[in-house]
Amino acid sequence: MTDTRDVDILGEPWTAETIALEDDFEGEVVATLVSRPAAEPDGPATLHVHGFSDYFFHTEYGEWWLAHGHAMYALDLRKYGRSLRPHQSATYVADLTDYFAELDAAWERITVRDGHRQVVLSGHSTGGLVVALWADERRPPELAGLLLNSPWLDLQGKAWLRSPVANRMIEEAGRRRPMRELPRDVSGYYGRSLHRDHEGEWDFDLTWKPVESFPVRFGWLRAVRQGHARLQAGLDVPAPVLVLSSDRTGQPAGMDEDVFSTDIVLDVEQIRRWSVAVGRHVTYAAVPGAVHDVVLSRSGPRARAYDEIERWLRAYIQLQR
Repeated sequence: MTDTRDVDILGEPWTAETIALEDDFEGEVVATLVSRPAAEPDGPATLHVHGFSDYFFHTEYGEWWLAHGHAMYALDLRKYGRSLRPHQSATYVADLTDYFAELDAAWERITVRDGHRQVVLSGHSTGGLVVALWADERRPPELAGLLLNSPWLDLQGKAWLRSPVANRMIEEAGRRRPMRELPRDVSGYYGRSLHRDHEGEWDFDLTWKPVESFPVRFGWLRAVRQGHARLQAGLDVPAPVLVLSSDRTGQPAGMDEDVFSTDIVLDVEQIRRWSVAVGRHVTYAAVPGAVHDVVLSRSGPRARAYDEIERWLRAYIQLQR
């Protein structure tokens, strides 16, 4: 582990280190571990993993954990955000287990190099699916809890899209033409509702988190559906799990109130249905008025989400100092 930590784009005291990974079919591959130390360096830590068409810019979320005594780490996965290189197809992997390499590397740095004996693993949307699969597979002894923020646990949309026939079509298309883009209509409402240059309050790089999203490729969707199938067969994450989501799915026709108060990206009913498949000890909390990324919601729902996290920490996460 010879990687060096430099001042991150978020500014001091945030730092970032590049993690070199094995090359893939497009060439060089890296991940990026962003971090900020807590006041007590030997205390617990939190590691967060972003969703699709996303990266870590959630300083308020990080500062909440820091205020609760946790060192804060966040991983920009390969081909996302700080880790995206010009020669790469943004967001693309053919198997979600490819991400295990950077999660393994990040975990070793956090627990072995930096000495954190207890770590809460956090994941949003696609990142929530990835970290659940990794936690089930790796079962690290330092895992104190798993926090899933609107995890992508099944395909959204009409029921036929989740049918065996649709699954076979995705499997075949992903195997035969993995880099082909899936035709889809992206409204941009969600990105606009978040970014401060539009109708939101958050500042993030629109080249790394574009309002119109990145392309979805059939090979990537095949990988996600394989991950869904594995999760739905039942995981056994060996730590308390908290699943947060909005209380309602929205399908807005314009920039109306639903854009700012519902999940317009994923199906909340599917999140609720499959959350119990993550492990034996799962707490689910629906946050009224929350958006897809619950910690980017308006101030009221956001405060409610943090209350739910704090309640879960106090009730179930036994942190030893």
